[in-house]
Amino acid sequence: MLIPSIDLMGGRIVQLVQGEKLKLAFDDFEYWIDRFSAYPLVQLIDLDAAMRQGDNRALIEKITRRLPCQIGGGVRTPEQAQALLDLGARRVIFGSVLFRADAEQPVAVETAAAIAQTIGPKHFVASIDTKGGQVAIRGWKEQTSVTPLEALRQLEPHCGSFLYTHVDTEGTLTGFPFAVAEALRKATERELIVAGGIREQAEIDALDAIGVDAVAGMAVYSGLLPA
Repeated sequence: MLIPSIDLMGGRIVQLVQGEKLKLAFDDFEYWIDRFSAYPLVQLIDLDAAMRQGDNRALIEKITRRLPCQIGGGVRTPEQAQALLDLGARRVIFGSVLFRADAEQPVAVETAAAIAQTIGPKHFVASIDTKGGQVAIRGWKEQTSVTPLEALRQLEPHCGSFLYTHVDTEGTLTGFPFAVAEALRKATERELIVAGGIREQAEIDALDAIGVDAVAGMAVYSGLLPA
């Protein structure tokens, strides 16, 4: 299944290359809301909140009222997640708060447990963003010492879904590394969603065949994938 992504920064829909270089920007929200209205799920990310540079709360509320969304970006507490669910979000994505950059135990399992207890595992999407083979946090600016497979195993008892982003190919339209998807699929029974470089329908079909959903942004906004 294709899950289109709406990434918000500075009051616009944007697409970044590897989380840094601005490639595309749009402010025609009604157009894209209409284009995505037929999808069973849309991913909505507040990049400003993720980078601790403000937020796009008004846009989050507007889009969530109109589209079935899983929302992420700067969500740090179960209370924040519950507020998003109260707005109409289907699920909430937690990322950086689940990890510690400089710690003997880099996966914050106790935090994951508290989130699951408050909002329920089915509403909890654990985000594992990987750069150079290790989990990256805080807008992909900091590296942890944990691998994605290790993170997957430790978080699996608490979340209902995983969102894996391959930062090295994010926004590049060079294709998602299929072998990575296969390894992740074998490592968990939870719903698995992957992102990072997806460019064509054939990739989405191949991922779907092994039980993996795909998030795409750059390919959708560039017209390579139909929205």
